[in-house]
Amino acid sequence: MQAPDKNRLSINTATVRQQWNLKQIIDGCARHDIRGISPWRDQVQALGLQQTAQRIRSNELFVSGYCRGGMFPGVDAQARRAADEDNRRAVDEALALNAACLVLVVGGLPGESKDLAGARSQVRDGLGRLLEYARNVGMPLAIEPLHPMYAADRACVNTLEQANDLCDELGDDGLGIAVDLYHTWWDPKFYAQLERAGRKRILAFHLCDWLVPTRDLLNDRGMMGDGVIDIRAARLAVEALGFTGAHEVEIFSAHNWWQRDPDEVLETCKARHQSHC
Repeated sequence: MQAPDKNRLSINTATVRQQWNLKQIIDGCARHDIRGISPWRDQVQALGLQQTAQRIRSNELFVSGYCRGGMFPGVDAQARRAADEDNRRAVDEALALNAACLVLVVGGLPGESKDLAGARSQVRDGLGRLLEYARNVGMPLAIEPLHPMYAADRACVNTLEQANDLCDELGDDGLGIAVDLYHTWWDPKFYAQLERAGRKRILAFHLCDWLVPTRDLLNDRGMMGDGVIDIRAARLAVEALGFTGAHEVEIFSAHNWWQRDPDEVLETCKARHQSHC
């Protein structure tokens, strides 16, 4: 069975953010010959946008995605306008970093609302507004469906089917999906919705594993091979559709990997990428 291309490995900076700052992560990826990186906005703000872009370029890394935009629902029009403004800034930052896409975590119920359908309607409308701006400047937007456990507070788009529906409604031009296995592996329609998305819509592919038991639903993700996800089958499926992008490792792990030497973490990511992806 064909092993993954090692040059397509990318590290989402969340994977070692508890041990290293962004400058250290960039230097660490270059030192370990990991060619891809996906930084978070707060880390970029701390280092500085221009310095981040310069260090990424000087180390000859590619940016597989920028984390993150979204959080569209708001308790009132003023809150929604503020989200729009912040999302346009995120697009501009992603452009400055030459990111492959801006990843969108769309947001959940605003305030004390219990209107899930209304929140999803706000996501559609906010995404439509941002898409117009992003299309004009040429930055692809990647909707990231999150596991249903996050529907209330982080993302009310929870399946690949919902993300595909949004792409159908708003148009494929500059809009697609970030397929994160932690959030989507369980879905009985997973492979059918990958087929529906096709190469054009799959803009990002995020890797980690689902541990049994999972001690913390946010911060106890597994290293590839330590859990129950058939990661290689998913990787082969997206590549069979023509996906040629990065294999981005994104691990939140308060109990394990965030406690380890970050050089060990990166070396393990490289090894597991080859053996389990």
